[in-house]
Formats: sequence, C-alpha cells, structure tokens
Amino acid sequence: MSLWLIQTGATMRNLEKDIYVMRKNLDGGLLHAMNAFLKVIDSGSFTAAAEQMELTTAQVSRLISELEGRLGTKLLQRSTRQHALTEIGESYAEQCRQVLAMVEEAEAQAMGMATKPQGRLRVLSMASFGHHYLAPMMAEFCQTYPDLTVEYRTSQNVPDLLGKGIDVSLYLTESLADSRFVARRIGTIFSVLCASPAYLEKHGEPQSLDDLQQHACLRLVNPSITPQWHLTSENSCSYQIDINGPLIADTPELLLDVVQQDMGIALLPTFSSIDAIRTGRLRRILPAWRSPDIGVYTLLPSRDFVDVKTRTWLEWVEQHVSPKIQQDTDYFL
Repeated sequence: MSLWLIQTGATMRNLEKDIYVMRKNLDGGLLHAMNAFLKVIDSGSFTAAAEQMELTTAQVSRLISELEGRLGTKLLQRSTRQHALTEIGESYAEQCRQVLAMVEEAEAQAMGMATKPQGRLRVLSMASFGHHYLAPMMAEFCQTYPDLTVEYRTSQNVPDLLGKGIDVSLYLTESLADSRFVARRIGTIFSVLCASPAYLEKHGEPQSLDDLQQHACLRLVNPSITPQWHLTSENSCSYQIDINGPLIADTPELLLDVVQQDMGIALLPTFSSIDAIRTGRLRRILPAWRSPDIGVYTLLPSRDFVDVKTRTWLEWVEQHVSPKIQQDTDYFL
C-alpha cells in the first residue's frame, strides 16, 4: 500500500472522528445553540424557529439565553413582539454561519458528497439585471442541481450580506469601496442615451450634449440625487450636464416603459435598453457618448470558507452570465 493511501486513510479517520464530536455538539451543545440563534434570525421569530427545529418556543429561548450567558453579552434585543440583532449579534451571526457551513461541508466530504451541491443557496441581485441575465438561465441551473434550493432576492441598495444571510450577491457599481466583502469582477456594462423614434420625430434629435438641456430627460436616482448626467466619450473625454425632466425613478424598468411611450430621453443600462434598440422601439442618440463603465461584481460575505453550493453558483455565473454581458457590451461598442 502506498504512503499516500495510508496518509489518506488516516486523514479520513481523523476527519470522521472530528465530525462525530461536532455532530454531538450540534445535537445538544454549542452548535445546537448557534443553529437556534440563526433560525430565529432567518425565520423572524422564536415561534417559527421552534417549529423548524421541532422544539418549544421556551426551549429555543433558553438556548439563546444560554448562548448569551456563555458569551457574556447580548446577541438579541428582545421585546414582547419583536427582536433585533445587537452589533455584536450581527458579527457573531456571520461567524455562526461559517462554522455550521464548515460542519455541513465536513460531513459531506466524509460521506463522499462534497462535490454535490445541496441545501439552500441565498442569491441577491439588482432586479432588472437579474431579470435580463439570471432569469433565462435559472431553470437550467435548478434542473442541473436538483438537490439545491435557490432563494433568489432582489434589491437596488448596497447588499447587506451579513444581516440577511446572503451567500452571494451580484452587484453593479462604478467603484467598489466596501472592503468587507470578497469581490470578483465578472463583467462591465454602461448606460446609453436613447429615445423613441416618435419622440425624436416630434422634438428633433439632439446633435450635441448641450442640446439635451432643451429636452425632457428621464433619469435614474443616483446615490447623491444630483440633477446631472456624467458622460464619457470614445476618446475618454468627460462631460457633466444638468438635465430636467418629468420623471425620476429608482428602477430602469419604469424608465424603459415611459421612454417607449414617447415621454423623453433616458440614460439606460445596456441590459435594459438593448432589446428595445435592436427591435427599433428605441433609438440610440449621441452614440459617441455613454456613461462611465459600471463593474458587475460577485460579492461574498467572507473569504474564510466558501461552500460547494456557492462555488457551483459562481462557476455557473462565470460560464453562462459573463459571456452574455460581454456580448451585450460589444453590441454597443
């Protein structure tokens, strides 16, 4: 027998022993209390957590109290009808998720299932981006991995991965400054100026950026709520222009509908406008100008441990979504 096989066998026996200890703790000790703590957070109540764990509400409450006693600090601020995580509780919850995920992964490895994604995968995305890029491939992903349940959520805001228990987020931004997350850039998009043919026939097509000030401009909310568009040209010139118009919205979908109803000019992301421009429902104007590049990132709450289901999703996105982003971007270049 080779040395490698002997070492591998010893490693597996040690792993199985460690798993036995961890499982014993999970069934009646610290990990059991951690699990109860996360169930309360994710379900929103002690009652719901108790039902999921097949315990009484009093037993779940006692587990949380014992956990807080062990740590010497409050994890949850509780009242009669609601509870809220303390600052320490938020941080501890993140660590609990990692610990329990490692236990689950270790068990899977010992049983030869480490390469089989299973369980619940929580994914967060901007709604319009997800509708264009994720929705078309979601059915195939779920069919390919039938033991995996995808919990898909949408948000326009900076993702709260830790507080919401999100495994992975797809996030769009010109600049990623938050170092709390593990980020990987998977693509680049930008926004283009467009209007309906009927609007341009009635009001004329702008020939310069200054002409935009004479038009109804429909715009997306930006973080600073400024009444300006920031544009860049093919030769990297930058331009900032004040605009006016009848509508400000926080979703591209609404602006897309309104601009197709001949209401004005919009600066829309490539993924929102591409189908309407391809079919002639919208026309791109001032094509030498566009928004600065917007990075598309996958965000993870931690680099310490990435489980199989999350790795599987990341690989799928890079194989199926990244090429589509590049294809759409190339259409406008």
